[in-house]
Amino acid sequence: MKKELIILSLALSMGILSCKKNPGDQGSATVVYPDMAEAADPATLFTTATGVKVYNGGFGSAVAVDPNDASVFYMLTDRGSNVAGQLANSIIIGKPDFTPQIGKFRLKDGKLVLEQTIELKNSLGAKLNGIPNPIGMGASGETAYDLQGQVITPSADGIDSEGLVRASDGTFWVSDEYGPHLAHFDASGKTIERINPFGTGTGGRKIPAVFANRRPNRGMEGLAITPDGKTLVGMMQSPMYNPTRGAVSSSVVLRILTFDIATGATKQYAYLMDNSSLTGVSDIVAVNATTFLTIERDGLFGGDATSPAAFKKVFKIDISMATDISDPANGATGKLYGGKTVEELNNLAGLSSAGIVPVSKTLVLDLLKDLPSVYPHDKAEGLALLPGNLLVISNDDDFGVVDNGASGFAQKILPITKSVDRNRLSFVKVKL
Repeated sequence: MKKELIILSLALSMGILSCKKNPGDQGSATVVYPDMAEAADPATLFTTATGVKVYNGGFGSAVAVDPNDASVFYMLTDRGSNVAGQLANSIIIGKPDFTPQIGKFRLKDGKLVLEQTIELKNSLGAKLNGIPNPIGMGASGETAYDLQGQVITPSADGIDSEGLVRASDGTFWVSDEYGPHLAHFDASGKTIERINPFGTGTGGRKIPAVFANRRPNRGMEGLAITPDGKTLVGMMQSPMYNPTRGAVSSSVVLRILTFDIATGATKQYAYLMDNSSLTGVSDIVAVNATTFLTIERDGLFGGDATSPAAFKKVFKIDISMATDISDPANGATGKLYGGKTVEELNNLAGLSSAGIVPVSKTLVLDLLKDLPSVYPHDKAEGLALLPGNLLVISNDDDFGVVDNGASGFAQKILPITKSVDRNRLSFVKVKL
């Protein structure tokens, strides 16, 4: 018995397995985590007129662990298969009636097996969609078209779901890139509350008005919940267009929002991404009440010899000593410093001159250097943390499609594997 305990302790310390007692079980279930697990046999969502297969798929925008079952992971889709259109601020949506959803996956024999699909619904139980919101309700400035070139009417039920947490009561919180919205769903996917800067969601609560200045398709990309379950922490992907796009063209200042679930009280902090060329921060996960992990990335594929990825890194941040940059007046551009928005302060020197201390930030993991094999994906997008500091990283496979350069879809092929991109979870022990 002593030998078995020593082996178990060593395995836990290395992060290669975790023991959890499942409800109703008489014993404990041991789960061995591989370096990587891929989603098994994704269904074909539809096939385009040119023969491009669109998969479902798409579950890697975020990942959350199940505290009651070490082999279960909840993974989130975004708004659905889409590519950039030829016109400014236009997108092509492959399936306008697609319902953003949470997939319940089980790690089994080294594969991720989809056990349940939880479609997101409004407060009346009608299915949500991924279509941009109307003006005044979270409009991103994007015009959506279908594959036949017809304009798609904006929808108040549209959500570009990107961040996911599972609360201890089994409900889900999702952040999105439209509004931005903070949406609370019950275990079946029905909306309990929807919170945004406009007050058009259910429940009437708001987040600060400044967040309406988020950049299109670069909104509240990441979402975490503190271990006590009391506070949501939202992460903006890129510097907001605050006050304008041109005014922040070289800015590296992002905002973090904390939201007290019980009271609705908020705080804001400044985060500095490494350089302005990056796609930005894709997710955030809590280590404790003030310490979090974030992931910053470029938009290039790992292992691509012609255009290799250069930046996909996980950082540890701490908000405990950072300046709260909230605006007591809740103005449209937030609190100003010498007449400038926080985003206009541009960088560390600008923040320091205004007396603002950003969140602290230290490197934890470089996906392009520290994994046992080449990281093949372009979009490392989701983070979760298992016991023993075992970090889980999901990728967004874009439903297996990319822009073909002419307002249509092409198959998304990973340069290093020469195969269609798939949702995967990477498991790696980190030092915190």
